[in-house]
Amino acid sequence: MKSVLGIFLITLLLASSAIRGQSVPVIKFEQLKQLISRPNDTLYVVNFWATWCAPCVKELPQFEAIRQTYAKKPVHVLLVNMDNGKTLNTKVTPFVKNRKIKSRVVLLNEPDLNTWIDKLAPEWSGALPMTLIINSKRNIRQFIDRPVKEGELESMINQYKL
Repeated sequence: MKSVLGIFLITLLLASSAIRGQSVPVIKFEQLKQLISRPNDTLYVVNFWATWCAPCVKELPQFEAIRQTYAKKPVHVLLVNMDNGKTLNTKVTPFVKNRKIKSRVVLLNEPDLNTWIDKLAPEWSGALPMTLIINSKRNIRQFIDRPVKEGELESMINQYKL
């Protein structure tokens, strides 16, 4: 029951932030795990990025394009910001607002990568950017530990025939 309530509250929080288009919720790893491991037909495109990471910033428009292209399909883009939580109001939220990012953005407040990185992607060194394409129900998991190339995300998504 607690996990159902937790998922409901996270969904409500993320939905309200998406509507406003400027609020960035701060979450913990367990909340992130609940978001991306739901046993449903949704394909989650999860990008780990930071405002200080030039390759991350450069590829963000591709994720926005995926969000628009697949708006009527079971594809959800989640942008997981890795900036220091102390910069939420001074850097992260203004960055999201100024760039008019409409995809869901959360700030992962887990400063010690060693406590959670192996649970998410053991092959990940922690370098940014990093993208996961996940669908728990269909046992889909793709790991990309470099900037994505133009059209690469769309090709990967299309192979799943959504």
